[in-house]
This record gives sequence, structure tokens and C-alpha cells, in this order.
Amino acid sequence: MINNFIHSKAIHHIHEECGVFGVYSPMSMDVASMAYYGLFALQHRGQESAGIVVNDDGLFRDCRGMGLVNEVFSQEKLQALGSGNMVVGHVRYATTGGSNMVNVQPLVINHHKGRMALAHNGNLTNSYALRSQLEEKGSIFHTTTDSEVIAYVIVQERLKCGSIEEAVYRAMERLEGAYCLVISSPAKLIAARDPQGFRPLCMGKTREGAICFASETCALDAVGAEFVRDIAPGEVVTVDAQGVHSQRGHCGKVPKSLCVFEYIYFSRPDSVVDGACVSLARQQAGRFLAMEHPVDADVVIGVPDSGLEAAIGYAAQSGIPYAIGFTKNKYIGRTFIAPSQGQRENGVNIKLNPIAPVVAGKRVVLIDDSIVRGTTCRRIVRQLRHAGAKEIHMRVSAPTFVAPCYYGTDIDSAENLIANHRSVEEIAQMIGADSLGFLTLEHVKQLTGSDTGFCTACFGGGYPTSVTMADRKNRFEEKIHK
Repeated sequence: MINNFIHSKAIHHIHEECGVFGVYSPMSMDVASMAYYGLFALQHRGQESAGIVVNDDGLFRDCRGMGLVNEVFSQEKLQALGSGNMVVGHVRYATTGGSNMVNVQPLVINHHKGRMALAHNGNLTNSYALRSQLEEKGSIFHTTTDSEVIAYVIVQERLKCGSIEEAVYRAMERLEGAYCLVISSPAKLIAARDPQGFRPLCMGKTREGAICFASETCALDAVGAEFVRDIAPGEVVTVDAQGVHSQRGHCGKVPKSLCVFEYIYFSRPDSVVDGACVSLARQQAGRFLAMEHPVDADVVIGVPDSGLEAAIGYAAQSGIPYAIGFTKNKYIGRTFIAPSQGQRENGVNIKLNPIAPVVAGKRVVLIDDSIVRGTTCRRIVRQLRHAGAKEIHMRVSAPTFVAPCYYGTDIDSAENLIANHRSVEEIAQMIGADSLGFLTLEHVKQLTGSDTGFCTACFGGGYPTSVTMADRKNRFEEKIHK
């Protein structure tokens, strides 16, 4: 079914925060190029691998590889994909486990009722149990992702019902956790979002009538598609020759739990996630920080990129001037999603460089989006000291991380989270800051104006789904074998 076989008993599941993109066109066109531009806009969601599968009237052609979008897809490779009426694309960031070709998406599955290309963003919390059940019934796994678990569950359900969209709908009754899916069958394009709505998924339409699905609205903008609406938590949307159809039987059964980190860090600032502008939400975080943790200072600066809007908000609320305090090397990836701790540490010095005249001799308010382990911010504070900053008052536009995430965000095991071992004052001393302040949990829930339903489990807000001991153990083993 998938090449590059790996024995399933010798591997561990991979948790992902990724980007998905799909297009259904009423006529054959260059959908591969549309996917290329859509994935390019979603590059911030995954930098380890990228893939595109073109569906040309039931004939699937794919190109997948390790690296950035522009590294995987040359002009020749895009031309080789040819025209078609459907396309599914994926950019991947694996937070744990191996980073190799076998796990590159979209997955292409062959089964007795046809073919299926699947792209997945998120992480299941019952993948261990599902995988065990599937293996007992003879399924042979070729990847280390829970995306393949989802694909096999759909294939199982496809044997029991008359359509692929019904199979997806029925599969959702067995899946737990975070998943946004874009799936191509020979004749249909399907998008689905888990009932909690952990990850964003939206729909757009081009002037030519093509229907697009994307993790963020910035990808719709990149291909000239007009935003139509967000896919509702629990919804299955099918596009075929008869038009757009929606199944909402899973909607509203459980409270919405959108990952609040989409606003704090993951999403691009120009995206609109579930009706709220990401840039404005980050500015609101900065305003809240200024109210919660005021300080006498001369300048407010942000850590690029996701700390910049919060810094603007802090400056506006406090009246302290805002300035650009760092120059960012645009040709290096985001340190938070570097595959290893060593790369995270070594990447900081070449990624950011302070602008010395902005901070020299001044009391600086430094805004960043999070402190997980403390390594990166310690290096940044040290850089500012070397540039001549007189005082450094760090403010963080998120609460302290106290619990691991099982839904796809790379939040480490509890014992590796710095806030579980040190007080705020001790963290400030460790990173070298004169003072430190975190956003409160109450205010992080208000970033979009009201608490419309966020998952704040990593901040101590409680898990919105059950997390089995098997999956907790499985993640612990992943960390050991990483």
C-alpha cells in the first residue's frame, strides 16, 4: 500500500503540527501550482517535508520529499505532475520520532474500492489503541505516523458503507484527539475537522469556481481564493461534480477546544482563524501583559516573529515606545520547530542579532511568545546584555507551560518544562532577566474578545479529551527513542 516498509512493532507514533491544502476544480487545470503556492504560504507550519498528490480523473501522480517547499518542488517536478481536477498538499513538522521519507505526506493508500490521498494535521490521543486493533486484524503499517492509522480506519469503514464521505464520517466516531483532514478519492475531495476543533481548517473559492481547503486563510490568499467560511468542528465537507455537500452530525456534541497556541504562535499573523485575526489577538495579548505586569522602561521590543505584535500591543497600552530590536536572518527556520534540542540552541545566534543602538543603555521590555525549556530566551537575554541593554524585563504572551500536549504541539514532558521546577523569580534569574511576567490563563482565554472555546491543557487548563495511559506511555517512549 505504501512503499518503504517498516515493521510496525519496532516504531513509535509521531506527533505533528502540519499544514494541509486541497483543491477541487470543475475542470482540468494546473492544480499542482495552486498547491505549491498554498503550501508555500503554510511553510511556517512545517519545514521538514512537503508533498503534493494530483488527481487527474482518477489517475494519481505524486511528488514528495524532505525539505522546504521550494526545495522539494522544482519547476520540472511541478510540470511532471501535470494538470488535474483535484490536488492534496501537505507540509510536515514531526515533533517526535524519525524525520524521513517514509512519513512524508500526503499518504497514498490503495484499497479494493480505489485509491485515496490523505493529508492530516494534528494528533490522535487513542492512536496506540487503534493501531493495536488494526494490527490484530491484519493491517501492516509502513509509516510511524498516526495519519496512517486514520487512513486504515477510513478504509475499514469504507467496506461497510456506500461512499467515501460516509466512511470518513463513520471513522470520526472512532478517532479521538486532533485531526484536520483533506482527502482525495478518485472522484471526490473531502475535508473534515475533529469535533473539538483543535486545529483550524477553512474553505475558499476561486473566480474560476475551484473549491479550496486550507489550514489557514493566508493559503487561500496565496492562490487568489476568496474566503467562504471555516469548517465547523465535527463537520465533513465533500466536493464532487454535483457541488459542495456538508455532514454536520458530529457538530456540537462536545465543547469547542481550538488550540489557543494557534493565536499565540502557530498561525501566520495575516491569517484569520475561526473569525478572529491572529495579529489583533497577539496585540491584545500584549495589552493584557502591560496591564498585568507594568514596568518603568525606555523601549519595548519583540522577539521575531510571533513576539512582534504582542510587543506592539504592550507599547500601545503602556505608552512606552516600541522599536525593532532585532534583525532576523530570514533564511533559517524557526527554532521552536527545529527537530533537535541541539539545533534549537545553536540556531539562536545566527537567527537573531540585536540592533545595539536601539537597546544600548536602555531599560528594555522584551516580549516573546513562550518559555518552554528556557534555553532560547536565556541566549536572547545574553545577546541583549552584550548589546548594552541596561535592564531587561521579559514579558511572555502565554502562561507558563506545566503539562505536555497530546494534540500535536511540541510541548515537552512535564519534567522538562522549566515552570514545573522553578518559580517565576527563579526562571528570571536563570535566564538573566531583571524581571519576568507571564500572561494569565484567564486573559489568554480572552485573546479574541471572549472565551469562545480554547484548549489550554498545556497551561494547566485540563485535557478536553481522555488521554489513555497507553498513549502517555507511548509518548514517553518516543522521547527516549528520539
